[in-house]
Amino acid sequence: MEYVKLGNTGLDVSRICLGMMSFGVAERWTHPWVLNEEDSRPIIRRALELGINFFDTANVYGGGTSEEITGRALKDYANRDEVVIATKVFFRTAEGPNGAGLSRKAIMSEIDNSLKRLGTDYVDLYQIHRWDYNTPIEETMEALHDVVKAGKARYIGASAMYAWQFQKALHVAEKNGWTKFVAMQNHMNLIYREEEREMMPLCRSEKIGVIPYSPLASGRLARDWSETTHRFETDQAQHMKYDAMMEADRPIVERLAAIAEQRNIPRAQIALAWLLQKQPVTSPIIGVSKMSHLDDAVEALSVKLTAEEIALLEELYVPHPVVGALSE
Repeated sequence: MEYVKLGNTGLDVSRICLGMMSFGVAERWTHPWVLNEEDSRPIIRRALELGINFFDTANVYGGGTSEEITGRALKDYANRDEVVIATKVFFRTAEGPNGAGLSRKAIMSEIDNSLKRLGTDYVDLYQIHRWDYNTPIEETMEALHDVVKAGKARYIGASAMYAWQFQKALHVAEKNGWTKFVAMQNHMNLIYREEEREMMPLCRSEKIGVIPYSPLASGRLARDWSETTHRFETDQAQHMKYDAMMEADRPIVERLAAIAEQRNIPRAQIALAWLLQKQPVTSPIIGVSKMSHLDDAVEALSVKLTAEEIALLEELYVPHPVVGALSE
């Protein structure tokens, strides 16, 4: 396993981050394809054996059960000081007007709820899951600063927003002497590259660690175009993200398949190798439902694409509608 600093911090994280959205109680959430605790634990244990020390979840995943499974497994299989636990806040987890968002009330309640579910005194990275158009960013940043100063989080990060919003948050924190974001969890892969326009240059300039989600486009970069899976058939979110541009994306996926065939390695390894060479990508967040997915992710670290291969993979891309950052 390779390790790298998370942005402009001294925190060492594995070059692969295990995404915990795949684990939970299906009946508690909208994704029927998630793995239950019994099936999740061997994958988590194997991740640790492979040297992965970075685990990303969220308060909303599995209706909170992802955090519970994550916390119990890491407590059983790892030393808390040796793992990096990240979670997120924003989406609705409770009924009522204050059951979602990034108000001070919501953040202070949700960090305590997450810590209880995770069974830990602190998280290493606490992230806002989206931009909250209904709460002043000053209120959000001060609350996050207080969470850090209370010892409940070591660092803070953000996810899926426009670059101007991220820059505004960084400016507000700097102006007031509050804790600044050190990481951006954005949506990026071979068939969705809109982040390369503004967010990635901003992160390079500000020395922000980038931990992209959906690096395999919900599996579309890892299999034949005609193949289907239980997740493909039941995950409405991935249809929303990718169906509209399927015809434009097909030639890219076919070119990816050709390069993988030439190298005699799985397509997932090529797709991840492409993402890993993008600066300043720190650790792609890998969703895993089979042990082989985990092995492919780690093997991708040893795959070095040539300049010609990168050019072939990139030249067919056309602009896509923005997906991830929410509009008002």
